[in-house]
Amino acid sequence: MEAGSPQKSKKEKDLFHVIHKVPSGDGPYVKAKHAQLVDKDPETAIVWFWKAINAGDRVDSALKDMAVVMKQLDRTEEAIEAVRSFRGRCSKQAQDSLDNVLLDLYKKCGKIEEQIDLIKRKLRLIYQGEAFNGKPTKTARSHGKKFQVSVKQETSRLLGNLGWAYMQKANYIAAEVVYQKAQMIDPDANKACNLALCLMKQARYDEARLVLENVLQGVLPGSDEIRSRKRAEELYMEVASKQAHPELMGILGLSFDDADFVKMLEQVMNEWAPTRSKRLPIFEEISSFRDQLAC
Repeated sequence: MEAGSPQKSKKEKDLFHVIHKVPSGDGPYVKAKHAQLVDKDPETAIVWFWKAINAGDRVDSALKDMAVVMKQLDRTEEAIEAVRSFRGRCSKQAQDSLDNVLLDLYKKCGKIEEQIDLIKRKLRLIYQGEAFNGKPTKTARSHGKKFQVSVKQETSRLLGNLGWAYMQKANYIAAEVVYQKAQMIDPDANKACNLALCLMKQARYDEARLVLENVLQGVLPGSDEIRSRKRAEELYMEVASKQAHPELMGILGLSFDDADFVKMLEQVMNEWAPTRSKRLPIFEEISSFRDQLAC
């Protein structure tokens, strides 16, 4: 076969796409990915992503990828506005991943209230049986690898995110309740550390110590991960120091009292009330928020 034959040229192009993870074709989306991944020119990539969205060329991917590139360039506010403005052009199947992109962008620029509102909306969709397009699992991707996520796992993950958002507002009682529910559904070491921190912020050191011991003793999934174990050890030492020196305990910085919290939980439960009678079993547990608080 001659060096410049069409077959060899095609093979070289295919190999190029595999190595650089660039889709084939010559449309604006392909040019955007080429600028992003091959030329390492994010500004030019954004220009082509805009052209792809306006031309209707792989809009789902173009909008998500553009938002990611904008975030890398610290153009987070612009990325948020783009997702909000153009998600209507995307397919129904892309909406969940766009929500995840928005959550990441909200975290980046400290929009806590927006995080809370979006997480509640996503939980409500699960509660109403409308998440995952009615399927029990969905395919997710992390670091280039695909894996299956169940409704149970997604619910726990979202509750963990909600708990963290409450912690950023110093609403440690609300964060504690949410983390407790997340651990009941799908426990792991990372959420346990966050739960322990909530308890510590309320000076409930004995309870925090018991939670951390479950991590240090390897009882919970993820306890063997270096990062989680190190964090648990640091928190455990802090608990020990607080218990050894009770005079160091300060005034609790709670943003609302128990009565206000009960009222807030009732409002949340009303927001989560199903529009149809069929419930997912996982939300039978979530419905016990107020009852557990009253115990």
